[in-house]
Amino acid sequence: MSKVTETVEKIAWPIVQELGLEIVDVEYVKEGKNWYLRLYIDKENGVDIEECGMVSEKLSEKLDEIDPIPHNYYLEVSSPGAERPLKKQEDFEKAIGKNVHIKTYEPIDGEKIFEGILQEFDGTNVTIEVRVKTKRKVIQIPYNKIAQARLAVVF
Repeated sequence: MSKVTETVEKIAWPIVQELGLEIVDVEYVKEGKNWYLRLYIDKENGVDIEECGMVSEKLSEKLDEIDPIPHNYYLEVSSPGAERPLKKQEDFEKAIGKNVHIKTYEPIDGEKIFEGILQEFDGTNVTIEVRVKTKRKVIQIPYNKIAQARLAVVF
């Protein structure tokens, strides 16, 4: 995590906590010639635009006061969407029983991309059930081998 995202997360934490929300992710990226600071927030039944607006307003005031970013940027506060990223161990625990999409740093059983039902997370391994043609297969993925993970919408 970059210094900017760590600093912003520390600044945003009391704001979102006061509103009964959680921080899912913080991104600080350059797209074209513009910088974007994105804060993704959520709660059990999802967030609405009013909550995003409240967080944006309060966070913007705090960022102006503390001024941790030396140049211009756009602040965006939003929901992570239906395919919410799984970043922290708590995210994996909450996702048990849900469909997930996982990419690994290195192949496991010859594959680096897995999609299936998250069955278990013990802090060290993620266990998912995937479909291979007409059969179901249970795969254990070491947590430290996961490059990216998110919830996956099934159509």
